[in-house]
Amino acid sequence: MTITIITLLVLLQIKHWYIDFVNQSMDEVVSKGIYGDGDGVNHSMKQGIGTMIAIVLAVGTPYIAYAAVLGFLDFVLHYHIDWTKMNYGNRDISTPAFWNHLGLDQMAHQLTYLFIAWAMVA
Repeated sequence: MTITIITLLVLLQIKHWYIDFVNQSMDEVVSKGIYGDGDGVNHSMKQGIGTMIAIVLAVGTPYIAYAAVLGFLDFVLHYHIDWTKMNYGNRDISTPAFWNHLGLDQMAHQLTYLFIAWAMVA
């Protein structure tokens, strides 16, 4: 199971990078700070679906229901982590505070993925 968990963590990293940095539209970026806005919800929904797919790819279809639950958890956590960053984080890219808040946001997402991997073996 160790190799599978490492595979899962790698897939979650790729998924996170792709959806957060390659596939995210400016509408999604702007909307993440407006609670309940469809574009912000859509961004987090893509993250949750991606998590479900990563789990199924790593451990197989017998875990699809569990993958759906963990994907939903990632959706909810991702949404609120992003909303918090947009509403309480610094948005001036030229300041150290911006980079501190971006790092905190990314760390929160990574801790979510560590929790998901732990949940798969617990």
